[in-house]
Amino acid sequence: MKVAIELGKSIHENAARYYEEAKKAREKTEGVRVAMEETRKRMAEAAKRRTKAVKVARKREWFEEFHWSFTNAGKLILAGKTAQQNDKLVGKMEDADLFFHADIRGAAATILKKGVGASEEEKKEAAALSASYSKAWGKRMAAVDTYAVRKEQLSKHAAGGFVGAGGFAISGEREWFRNTKLILAIGIEENGRVSAGAEDAKWIKKKILIVPGKMDKREAAEKIGGLLGVPETEVIHLLPPGKVSITK
Repeated sequence: MKVAIELGKSIHENAARYYEEAKKAREKTEGVRVAMEETRKRMAEAAKRRTKAVKVARKREWFEEFHWSFTNAGKLILAGKTAQQNDKLVGKMEDADLFFHADIRGAAATILKKGVGASEEEKKEAAALSASYSKAWGKRMAAVDTYAVRKEQLSKHAAGGFVGAGGFAISGEREWFRNTKLILAIGIEENGRVSAGAEDAKWIKKKILIVPGKMDKREAAEKIGGLLGVPETEVIHLLPPGKVSITK
Protein backbone atom coordinates (compact mmCIF):
# COMPACT_ATOMS: atom_id res chain seq x y z
CA MET A 1 0.00 0.00 0.00
CA LYS A 2 1.32 3.43 -0.92
CA VAL A 3 1.13 6.27 1.60
CA ALA A 4 1.54 9.89 0.56
CA ILE A 5 3.39 12.15 2.97
CA GLU A 6 4.04 15.85 3.01
CA LEU A 7 7.81 16.38 3.00
CA GLY A 8 7.47 19.75 4.71
CA LYS A 9 5.90 18.13 7.78
CA SER A 10 7.29 15.86 10.44
CA ILE A 11 6.34 12.21 10.83
CA HIS A 12 4.05 13.12 13.76
CA GLU A 13 2.33 15.85 11.75
CA ASN A 14 1.75 13.45 8.83
CA ALA A 15 0.43 10.82 11.22
CA ALA A 16 -1.94 13.37 12.81
CA ARG A 17 -3.27 14.31 9.38
CA TYR A 18 -4.03 10.68 8.55
CA TYR A 19 -5.66 10.23 11.94
CA GLU A 20 -8.04 13.16 11.29
CA GLU A 21 -8.88 11.89 7.81
CA ALA A 22 -9.59 8.42 9.21
CA LYS A 23 -11.78 9.96 11.91
CA LYS A 24 -13.84 11.87 9.32
CA ALA A 25 -14.22 8.72 7.24
CA ARG A 26 -15.49 6.79 10.28
CA GLU A 27 -18.00 9.57 11.06
CA LYS A 28 -19.23 9.58 7.46
CA THR A 29 -19.58 5.78 7.51
CA GLU A 30 -21.57 5.97 10.76
CA GLY A 31 -23.82 8.65 9.26
CA VAL A 32 -24.51 6.45 6.23
CA ARG A 33 -25.27 3.50 8.53
CA VAL A 34 -27.72 5.53 10.60
CA ALA A 35 -29.43 6.87 7.46
CA MET A 36 -29.76 3.36 6.04
CA GLU A 37 -31.21 2.07 9.30
CA GLU A 38 -33.74 4.93 9.41
CA THR A 39 -34.71 4.23 5.79
CA ARG A 40 -35.22 0.53 6.59
CA LYS A 41 -37.47 1.43 9.54
CA ARG A 42 -39.59 3.78 7.42
CA MET A 43 -39.95 1.17 4.68
CA ALA A 44 -40.98 -1.46 7.24
CA GLU A 45 -43.58 0.90 8.76
CA ALA A 46 -44.95 1.75 5.31
CA ALA A 47 -45.19 -1.97 4.48
CA LYS A 48 -47.12 -2.58 7.72
CA ARG A 49 -49.55 0.23 6.88
CA ARG A 50 -50.07 -1.15 3.38
CA THR A 51 -50.67 -4.64 4.73
CA LYS A 52 -53.07 -3.35 7.35
CA ALA A 53 -54.87 -1.27 4.75
CA VAL A 54 -55.58 -4.19 2.41
CA LYS A 55 -59.33 -4.83 2.31
CA VAL A 56 -61.20 -7.75 0.84
CA ALA A 57 -63.14 -6.77 -2.28
CA ARG A 58 -66.85 -6.40 -1.55
CA LYS A 59 -70.01 -5.72 -3.47
CA ARG A 60 -70.84 -2.02 -3.52
CA GLU A 61 -74.36 -0.89 -2.67
CA TRP A 62 -76.30 1.18 -5.20
CA PHE A 63 -76.22 4.28 -3.02
CA GLU A 64 -72.41 4.35 -2.80
CA GLU A 65 -72.15 6.30 -6.05
CA PHE A 66 -73.40 9.32 -4.04
CA HIS A 67 -72.30 10.82 -0.76
CA TRP A 68 -74.23 8.67 1.68
CA SER A 69 -74.88 8.32 5.38
CA PHE A 70 -77.49 7.15 7.87
CA THR A 71 -79.30 8.74 10.75
CA ASN A 72 -78.87 7.14 14.17
CA ALA A 73 -82.37 5.71 13.67
CA GLY A 74 -81.29 4.04 10.41
CA LYS A 75 -82.74 6.30 7.72
CA LEU A 76 -80.62 6.69 4.57
CA ILE A 77 -79.20 10.12 3.67
CA LEU A 78 -77.94 10.78 0.12
CA ALA A 79 -76.14 13.83 -1.31
CA GLY A 80 -75.11 14.53 -4.89
CA LYS A 81 -71.44 14.85 -5.84
CA THR A 82 -72.20 16.67 -9.11
CA ALA A 83 -75.00 18.72 -10.66
CA GLN A 84 -76.03 15.63 -12.63
CA GLN A 85 -76.24 13.57 -9.44
CA ASN A 86 -78.32 16.32 -7.82
CA ASP A 87 -80.83 16.00 -10.67
CA LYS A 88 -80.75 12.21 -10.45
CA LEU A 89 -81.45 12.18 -6.72
CA VAL A 90 -84.34 14.62 -6.97
CA GLY A 91 -85.73 12.69 -9.94
CA LYS A 92 -85.84 9.54 -7.81
CA MET A 93 -87.44 11.22 -4.77
CA GLU A 94 -90.53 9.61 -3.29
CA ASP A 95 -93.37 11.49 -1.64
CA ALA A 96 -92.14 10.49 1.82
CA ASP A 97 -88.63 11.90 1.23
CA LEU A 98 -87.31 15.31 2.28
CA PHE A 99 -84.98 17.53 0.25
CA PHE A 100 -82.27 19.46 2.17
CA HIS A 101 -80.04 22.25 0.88
CA ALA A 102 -77.59 24.68 2.44
CA ASP A 103 -78.56 28.33 2.06
CA ILE A 104 -75.56 29.11 -0.15
CA ARG A 105 -74.94 29.02 -3.89
CA GLY A 106 -73.22 25.72 -4.62
CA ALA A 107 -74.40 22.88 -2.40
CA ALA A 108 -75.31 19.22 -2.70
CA ALA A 109 -78.93 18.22 -3.11
CA THR A 110 -79.38 16.13 0.01
CA ILE A 111 -82.21 13.64 0.42
CA LEU A 112 -83.42 12.11 3.68
CA LYS A 113 -85.30 8.96 2.70
CA LYS A 114 -88.67 8.76 4.49
CA GLY A 115 -87.80 12.12 5.98
CA VAL A 116 -91.40 13.38 6.17
CA GLY A 117 -91.92 11.16 9.21
CA ALA A 118 -88.44 11.70 10.65
CA SER A 119 -87.70 13.10 14.09
CA GLU A 120 -86.20 16.56 14.59
CA GLU A 121 -82.88 14.94 15.49
CA GLU A 122 -82.80 12.94 12.25
CA LYS A 123 -83.55 16.06 10.24
CA LYS A 124 -80.64 17.82 11.92
CA GLU A 125 -78.37 14.92 10.96
CA ALA A 126 -79.39 15.31 7.31
CA ALA A 127 -78.97 19.08 7.57
CA ALA A 128 -75.41 18.53 8.85
CA LEU A 129 -74.47 16.61 5.69
CA SER A 130 -76.17 19.22 3.53
CA ALA A 131 -74.13 21.96 5.20
CA SER A 132 -70.82 20.08 5.01
CA TYR A 133 -71.17 19.11 1.34
CA SER A 134 -71.58 22.71 0.27
CA LYS A 135 -69.27 25.53 -0.77
CA ALA A 136 -69.52 26.83 2.80
CA TRP A 137 -66.81 24.26 3.61
CA GLY A 138 -64.38 25.65 1.06
CA LYS A 139 -65.04 29.13 2.43
CA ARG A 140 -64.04 27.78 5.87
CA MET A 141 -67.32 28.83 7.44
CA ALA A 142 -68.10 27.46 10.89
CA ALA A 143 -71.84 27.16 10.22
CA VAL A 144 -74.47 27.83 7.58
CA ASP A 145 -78.27 27.88 7.51
CA THR A 146 -79.95 24.90 5.84
CA TYR A 147 -83.55 24.14 4.96
CA ALA A 148 -85.81 21.23 4.05
CA VAL A 149 -88.79 20.97 1.67
CA ARG A 150 -91.00 18.21 0.30
CA LYS A 151 -90.84 16.71 -3.17
CA GLU A 152 -93.88 18.62 -4.46
CA GLN A 153 -92.19 21.94 -3.61
CA LEU A 154 -89.38 21.34 -6.11
CA SER A 155 -89.49 22.27 -9.77
CA LYS A 156 -87.18 22.75 -12.73
CA HIS A 157 -89.22 25.77 -13.85
CA ALA A 158 -88.95 29.25 -12.34
CA ALA A 159 -90.25 32.71 -13.28
CA GLY A 160 -87.14 33.31 -15.37
CA GLY A 161 -87.43 30.01 -17.26
CA PHE A 162 -85.95 26.54 -16.96
CA VAL A 163 -83.54 25.97 -14.05
CA GLY A 164 -80.12 24.61 -15.04
CA ALA A 165 -78.44 21.33 -14.09
CA GLY A 166 -78.33 20.67 -10.36
CA GLY A 167 -80.61 23.61 -9.49
CA PHE A 168 -84.25 23.71 -8.47
CA ALA A 169 -86.98 26.28 -7.98
CA ILE A 170 -88.66 26.01 -4.58
CA SER A 171 -92.18 27.05 -3.67
CA GLY A 172 -93.96 27.28 -0.32
CA GLU A 173 -92.62 27.33 3.22
CA ARG A 174 -89.20 25.94 4.10
CA GLU A 175 -88.27 24.22 7.33
CA TRP A 176 -85.13 25.99 8.53
CA PHE A 177 -82.16 24.65 10.49
CA ARG A 178 -80.26 27.74 11.50
CA ASN A 179 -76.49 27.81 12.10
CA THR A 180 -75.90 24.20 11.17
CA LYS A 181 -72.29 23.39 12.10
CA LEU A 182 -69.87 22.26 9.42
CA ILE A 183 -68.45 19.13 10.99
CA LEU A 184 -68.30 15.54 9.78
CA ALA A 185 -67.50 12.22 11.42
CA ILE A 186 -65.38 9.80 9.36
CA GLY A 187 -65.07 6.20 10.51
CA ILE A 188 -66.00 2.58 9.88
CA GLU A 189 -69.55 1.26 10.15
CA GLU A 190 -70.60 -2.25 11.16
CA ASN A 191 -70.37 -3.63 7.61
CA GLY A 192 -66.74 -2.50 7.34
CA ARG A 193 -67.41 0.42 5.00
CA VAL A 194 -65.58 3.70 5.54
CA SER A 195 -68.40 6.18 6.10
CA ALA A 196 -69.21 9.81 6.80
CA GLY A 197 -71.90 11.03 9.11
CA ALA A 198 -73.10 13.74 11.45
CA GLU A 199 -70.98 14.65 14.46
CA ASP A 200 -72.85 12.36 16.86
CA ALA A 201 -73.27 9.42 14.45
CA LYS A 202 -73.40 6.45 16.83
CA TRP A 203 -73.32 3.88 14.04
CA ILE A 204 -69.78 4.93 13.04
CA LYS A 205 -66.91 3.30 14.93
CA LYS A 206 -63.34 4.65 15.36
CA LYS A 207 -64.85 8.07 14.71
CA ILE A 208 -62.62 10.94 13.53
CA LEU A 209 -64.12 14.43 13.41
CA ILE A 210 -63.17 16.92 10.70
CA VAL A 211 -63.97 20.61 10.15
CA PRO A 212 -62.93 23.16 7.51
CA GLY A 213 -59.20 23.86 7.86
CA LYS A 214 -55.87 24.20 6.06
CA MET A 215 -54.89 20.59 5.30
CA ASP A 216 -54.98 19.49 1.66
CA LYS A 217 -57.57 16.78 0.98
CA ARG A 218 -55.01 14.17 -0.08
CA GLU A 219 -52.87 14.79 2.98
CA ALA A 220 -55.98 14.59 5.17
CA ALA A 221 -57.07 11.36 3.45
CA GLU A 222 -53.64 9.82 4.05
CA LYS A 223 -53.69 10.80 7.71
CA ILE A 224 -57.26 9.64 8.33
CA GLY A 225 -56.60 6.44 6.40
CA GLY A 226 -53.56 5.76 8.59
CA LEU A 227 -55.60 6.31 11.76
CA LEU A 228 -58.39 4.02 10.54
CA GLY A 229 -56.10 1.44 8.94
CA VAL A 230 -57.62 1.84 5.46
CA PRO A 231 -56.30 3.09 2.09
CA GLU A 232 -56.56 6.82 1.45
CA THR A 233 -58.73 6.01 -1.58
CA GLU A 234 -61.43 4.81 0.84
CA VAL A 235 -61.40 8.21 2.53
CA ILE A 236 -60.76 10.93 -0.04
CA HIS A 237 -64.11 10.60 -1.85
CA LEU A 238 -65.91 11.19 1.48
CA LEU A 239 -64.24 14.54 2.15
CA PRO A 240 -66.10 17.82 1.51
CA PRO A 241 -65.09 20.31 -1.22
CA GLY A 242 -62.28 22.17 0.51
CA LYS A 243 -59.39 21.83 2.93
CA VAL A 244 -59.69 19.96 6.19
CA SER A 245 -58.69 20.05 9.84
CA ILE A 246 -58.84 16.96 12.07
CA THR A 247 -60.26 17.80 15.48
CA LYS A 248 -60.55 14.37 17.09
